[in-house]
Amino acid sequence: MESVLQLTNVTKSYRGKKALDNVSFTLSPGKIIGLLGSNGSGKSTIMKLAAGLIQPASGTVTIGGQLVGRETRAVTSFMPDQPLTESWMRVENAIQYYNDFFTDFDAAKANEMLTFMKLNKTDRISTLSKGMNERLQLTLTLSRNAKLYLLDEPIGGVDPVARAKILDAIVNYYNEESSMLVSTHLVHDIERIFDEVIFIREGKIVLQDEVENIRITHGKSIDEMFKGVFGE
Repeated sequence: MESVLQLTNVTKSYRGKKALDNVSFTLSPGKIIGLLGSNGSGKSTIMKLAAGLIQPASGTVTIGGQLVGRETRAVTSFMPDQPLTESWMRVENAIQYYNDFFTDFDAAKANEMLTFMKLNKTDRISTLSKGMNERLQLTLTLSRNAKLYLLDEPIGGVDPVARAKILDAIVNYYNEESSMLVSTHLVHDIERIFDEVIFIREGKIVLQDEVENIRITHGKSIDEMFKGVFGE
């Protein structure tokens, strides 16, 4: 089975400090994978590399066997930690913007998700709460028919009700033929959706395994393992 995302011996530095140090891992299709680490561990750097926003100093990043570039960006749907929409837009403008910009955007799915998320098309984005805005960004991201979905801290800073809605939407609307990589340090709230997890600390991968294996082998939840590894 061909990998969706593969990092091979990837190193990336910012101002002389290594953000990633010889990182290698492979993601298979049909899985939701948690990229777990504390702030500054290298999670966002991996996300930006996979999205094609930055290039590695050394090593390779491939999607579907292709080096990340123009072709792979067309099959990668990225939800960054900062919204891509403009504050002047209404919800319906944001949907139209994505529909115009991305050929794989599914407007029918987007409208179905808006109902599920309890978002009104006429609402101005500037008036949305952080939780509602996260719901909108997730709707836009998941409404593309991509091979790889990248969600960078999708539940950061939102209230528990919004978190639950966001996680339910991921499970309900995730395309099972694709891969989804979700970065977070809020492990307790989100671990129920993961098939597999990658622990990253100080730019190095310290664990990659299936969730069931971890629970059976170590007799611990992912949150307990995370606290043991990161001392949180």
